[in-house]
Amino acid sequence: MRVGIIAPPWHPVPPANDGGPEAVIDRLARGIRAAGHDVVLWSTGDSTCDVPLAWVFPAAQTDRNGATTIEMQHLIHGYETLRACGCDIVHDHSLLGPMHSFRYPDLPVVTTNHGPFSKELSDVYLSISSQVPVIAISHEQARTAGLLPIAGVIHHGVDPAAFPIGDGGGDDRGEYFVFTGKMAPEKGPRRAAQAAAMAGVRLKMVASINEPWEQEFYDEAVRPLLNQDIEFVGELSDAEELELIGAASAQLNPIRWPEPFGHEMIRSLACGTPVIAFGEGSVPELIDHGLSGWVVDSTEAMAEHIEKVDGLSRSTCRAQVEEYFCTERMVREHIELYEEIVAGRS
Repeated sequence: MRVGIIAPPWHPVPPANDGGPEAVIDRLARGIRAAGHDVVLWSTGDSTCDVPLAWVFPAAQTDRNGATTIEMQHLIHGYETLRACGCDIVHDHSLLGPMHSFRYPDLPVVTTNHGPFSKELSDVYLSISSQVPVIAISHEQARTAGLLPIAGVIHHGVDPAAFPIGDGGGDDRGEYFVFTGKMAPEKGPRRAAQAAAMAGVRLKMVASINEPWEQEFYDEAVRPLLNQDIEFVGELSDAEELELIGAASAQLNPIRWPEPFGHEMIRSLACGTPVIAFGEGSVPELIDHGLSGWVVDSTEAMAEHIEKVDGLSRSTCRAQVEEYFCTERMVREHIELYEEIVAGRS
């Protein structure tokens, strides 16, 4: 097949840090090409994904993120280009693109929802589902789609070889736990700090602070909990963060929101580091309770299970990613769905 892939115009593919839809798109595009199919990626000119690339914007439109006119200009040119390239199917990862695709009734299009299915978003997808199948990224996310038919559930995958396997040995001060994610209440940095304090262990928190409300939350809810054992590291490069994760005893992920997938958890497991997480959203699908981590329901329970991580196997955590949460499996399932959609349209 010749597969056209449309990325949103807000970030290059891959992005600066290993996270978000653009990182998934990068692995998917490279994987489809490695599987022997032709790929054309419609993104921005500063993308470095190693597949044939086309664009209308020379650079990512990060500063204008969400602007409808920018996204539509990106999509109008994208669909014209991919149709002219003779694509057999287009996988559109944008929000507005699937609606614009109605101008091309003979071009099979599929889309992935990378976020939660809100009532409003489900209504939008439902209105186009007869022509544009929708992919979910976890079974729990699909369950919240209401009346919207889901074409398939395809979990994300990573390239295990890109993740160094750590020994969990800590640093020169000894063992520590880690939190990685956004400085946001629903991500749980305050709860992670509280759980670590209850258990009497060290915690290193890696998070970026970009918005005023993030700074306010940090100042009011997280900073007062910091001490010599509860440390805010800030934002690190991808390599530095993976090294930090690999040396940690476990990652704490006390989220309170319907996580559609949970890329941070897979990164941790790929480094051999177990995860202790609240059972929200996709968490029970990603963490094998008692083998690659613990799924708990409160800060107190997280503190109790911190004491049990020595009984978890780091090689089991890594194997879970190599055997299932890998790019090869993700690509194979996408190709199978593409072939099914193209055959159905024919």
